[in-house]
Amino acid sequence: MQSGASLRRDPSLATALGGTAARHRRERVIGAVLLSAALLTVVVSTLIIVSLFGGAVDFIRQIDLGTLLADGWYPRRGEFGLMTLVAGSLLVTGIALLLAVPVGLLSAIYLSEYASRRVRRIVKPILEVLAGIPSVVLGFFALTFISPVFVQRLNPGTADFNLLAAGLGVGILTIPLIASVSEDSMRAVPAALREASYGLGARRLTTSLRIVVPAATSGIVAAVILGISRAIGETMVVAVAAGGSGGAKFTVDPFRQGQTITAAMASLATGTDNVAGATAAFQSLFFLGLMLFIMTFVLNQLGDIFVRRTRQQY
Repeated sequence: MQSGASLRRDPSLATALGGTAARHRRERVIGAVLLSAALLTVVVSTLIIVSLFGGAVDFIRQIDLGTLLADGWYPRRGEFGLMTLVAGSLLVTGIALLLAVPVGLLSAIYLSEYASRRVRRIVKPILEVLAGIPSVVLGFFALTFISPVFVQRLNPGTADFNLLAAGLGVGILTIPLIASVSEDSMRAVPAALREASYGLGARRLTTSLRIVVPAATSGIVAAVILGISRAIGETMVVAVAAGGSGGAKFTVDPFRQGQTITAAMASLATGTDNVAGATAAFQSLFFLGLMLFIMTFVLNQLGDIFVRRTRQQY
C-alpha cells in the first residue's frame, strides 16, 4: 500500500519503473525483428519442403514405379533402384556408429570423470578441432590410409573404394560430436550424486557407469541421434571413398563399392550438364532430397520423444 501511494505521489517514479515511451518503442522494434527472423526460418523451411515435394511428385509421375525396385542405381540409364541407396546409407551409418559411439562415449566419460582441469582444457579443444576438419580431407584420408592399411588387410581382395573405408571415415568425423555433447550432459549431473555414491563406498568406475551415465541418458541419446543424423547426411567422405560415382549395384557387403543417398545426389548434380540422360534424372534429386528429409525428421522426432521421457530434473 505504501509503495502504491508513493507511485501516485511521484509520477516520475512510475515512469522510471514502467519505462519511457522511447524504451517501449525500442522494445517493440526489437521484438518485431526477432519475430521476423523466426518467421523467416519457418518460411525458408516451408519453401524447401514444397520444392522437394513438387520435384518428387514430378519424378514419380515420369517413371515406372517398377524401376524403383531395380538392382542398381543408374539414373542416367533410367534405373532407380532405391534400395541400393538405402542399403548403402544404412551400412555406412551403422559402421560409423560402431566406431563413433563407443569411442565418443569413452572419451566423454574420461573428460567428465577422470581428466583434471588442465587435461580437459587441452584435450577437449583438440577433440572439437577434429570436427572442423573438412569432410573431403577425411574422404581422402579414408581412401589413401584407412582403405589400404586397415580394410585391405582384413580382406586382401578389396578394391581401394569400398563402403567400409567410407563408414570408418564418417565415424571419425562423428566422434567429436558425440563426445562433446555427451561430456556436456555428464558434467551437468549434480556433484551430489557422485558424492553420495562415493560415500557408499563405490569406486570411480562404478560411479561413472552406474550413476553418472544413467543420469545423463537423455543427453547421451541426443548425442547419438545427432551423430546418426550427421552420418546419414555426410556426403564428401562417401563420395570420395566409397566409389560408385556413376552408379552402383545393390550390395550389403561393406568390402564392395556402393553409394549412399547423399553421395548419389552429389554425383548426379555435379557440374551443369551431368544430369543428362534419362528424362527423370534431374527430378530424382528432389525425390532423394525428400527421402533424406523424411528420414532425418522422423529420426529427430523419435529422439525428442525418447529424450522427453527419459529426461531427469535435479
